[in-house]
Amino acid sequence: MVVKFVLACIAAIGALAGSLEAAAHHAFTAQYDADKPHVLDGVVVKIEWLNPHTYFYVDVADADTGKITTWAVEMGSPVALMRRGWTRNSMHIGDIVEVDGILARDGSASLNAQSVALASTGQRLFTRSGPEQQQVEQQQ
Repeated sequence: MVVKFVLACIAAIGALAGSLEAAAHHAFTAQYDADKPHVLDGVVVKIEWLNPHTYFYVDVADADTGKITTWAVEMGSPVALMRRGWTRNSMHIGDIVEVDGILARDGSASLNAQSVALASTGQRLFTRSGPEQQQVEQQQ
């Protein structure tokens, strides 16, 4: 009887913890506008390989003024990226990249990456983030 009670408590705590994480996750369409694809070319200045989303930051020079803007680039979770062939060593600070992605709705210098091309190797890595990624995660 005690064993059943303990197992029921553990299950309840696990269900509660899982629901808290799900409630904290944002919807792709709340932050990004799928009708606004964009391409960035720049230099990687920071990488955050963290859950629930991996971010990296790219310094991009304005073609007209030469002014440098640092863009925040969101990708999927580290596990989702590893399933697509990424590792923590796929990209490094100083790498020149071309990022295909979707612009943020709020007009900030941020986008959700769909793929990243590395100039050093010519390799294009896909992120499968955004609505496409959410559909895959929901099916799993």
